[in-house]
Formats: sequence, C-alpha cells, structure tokens
Amino acid sequence: MKTLIKLTLASALALGSAYGALAAEFTKGTVKKVDAKAKKVTLIHEELKDLEMPAMTMVFRVQDDAIMEKLKEGANIEFTAERINGKLTVTEIK
Repeated sequence: MKTLIKLTLASALALGSAYGALAAEFTKGTVKKVDAKAKKVTLIHEELKDLEMPAMTMVFRVQDDAIMEKLKEGANIEFTAERINGKLTVTEIK
C-alpha cells in the first residue's frame, strides 16, 4: 500500500512539474540588438511576471542556436525567459 501511495505522489509531482514548465507566460518584447557571437540579445520588454521583473531594456543569454537564428534587430517577439545558472536566458520565442 505504501508503494502505491509513493508512486501516486511521484506521478502527481511529475505531472505538476511538467504542467508548470508548459505554463510559462510569454512576454512581449522588441529586439534591440543581437550579438550572435556572444549568444546574447538585448530586448526592450514588458513586465516579466514569472521573474517578478518590471518592464525595461536588458541583455539576455540565448543557449539555443535555433532561437538565436530567429532573432532579428527591430523584430517584435513574444518570449519566455528563465534563470539558468544564475543568468537570465531566453528559452522560447514566437
């Protein structure tokens, strides 16, 4: 019986974590500068609610080359960002 409870709890936690990852809120922004060599992008963005950050202009890291290729100066985008190894990083765009 204890094993069943543990498995049920583990399944619920895994589903909750997966849902949390999918529930990231997109934020509107404008690409101000792209530094492909350094894998960084400067964005003028609205409030980042997930990170409790007000609207501002700031530099983000971009780890995914596919995302980096889509970023063009002057483009209006919607994006998600997370703290990865202490650095604000763009994790998805649309």
